[in-house]
Amino acid sequence: MKKQKESQCTQKTISLLSPLGTIQVSGCENGVHTIQILMDVAPAERSSEAPLSCVVNYSPAETSPELRRCVEWLQAYFSEPQTTGSLPLPAFHHPALQGDAFTSRVLQILLRDVKFGETVSYKRLAEMAGNPRAARAVGGAMRKNPVPLLIPCHRVISSSGQSGPYMSGKGDHLKQWLLTHERQ
Repeated sequence: MKKQKESQCTQKTISLLSPLGTIQVSGCENGVHTIQILMDVAPAERSSEAPLSCVVNYSPAETSPELRRCVEWLQAYFSEPQTTGSLPLPAFHHPALQGDAFTSRVLQILLRDVKFGETVSYKRLAEMAGNPRAARAVGGAMRKNPVPLLIPCHRVISSSGQSGPYMSGKGDHLKQWLLTHERQ
């Protein structure tokens, strides 16, 4: 059933060149479906002289307002990150973000309650979602996050203060980069 619902959408993909490498944003008229960080280059070095940027590398001729809103948000996140709290988020249109399933609930709480520059432990997020024994399930929800950066799974860390895995362990260096970016 999920595949059928998604296939009814006419998805378009915009490609961005960011400090993390290429980011692909896919969505339809109803909202953003996925954000993929391709990890095709090492994250950019920070410099106080040169602001970070995020530029459109490829965009279809016609894109939905929700995809454009997502691109604007991502561009602000990299160039003026402190402004993202005042920017509207795009609508999301992915099955993992619908309904009251645990994954959806955890991702919505993370989006709503963990602000820019803050972190939360897997255990604390499980408590916030109403199931204090579900820290491992919170990790599973983070792995299923279809829209990283917008729903900030990089802000979820272990109780010990260690950053924990990102993108199934392949993007740990990106998580460190994002956390540092938000602290500066």
